[in-house]
Amino acid sequence: MLLCGLPGSGKTTVARQLERDLDAVRFCPDEWMAALGIDLFDQTSRARIEVIQWELAQRLLRCGAVVVIEWGLWTRAERDALRESARQLGVPVELRSLAAPLDVLWQRVRDRGDDPEWADVALTYEHLVDYEAMFEPPTDVELALYDA
Repeated sequence: MLLCGLPGSGKTTVARQLERDLDAVRFCPDEWMAALGIDLFDQTSRARIEVIQWELAQRLLRCGAVVVIEWGLWTRAERDALRESARQLGVPVELRSLAAPLDVLWQRVRDRGDDPEWADVALTYEHLVDYEAMFEPPTDVELALYDA
């Protein structure tokens, strides 16, 4: 299961629910980075963690486990690469795209600042504006490439 969306779109909330409902293993780079004391804006460390997470996810998929990837997956190229890799393992691949208007994303990001887990994350409105400009939402054509 791949979760796609911007910060504040609800990826972690949905991923945690899927983790419980499907007895899945969830991979969230933000949580690993926070646990290791790594700045969440450190893109080099994020990329390394995602490589490790995908290697572990593939091993789990080969063992028959359900895996939830909640990386954001802002570009089609990222989503395509994971889908194709998982398909090579012979497993079904679902994509859930989560979206909300920018003002809702911003409110959710501000609200989670009250949570001690996210209190040190200095995500600004300007970050969200920049991220929204970079985000490639899945099209109907792309969504048709995934399992239901």
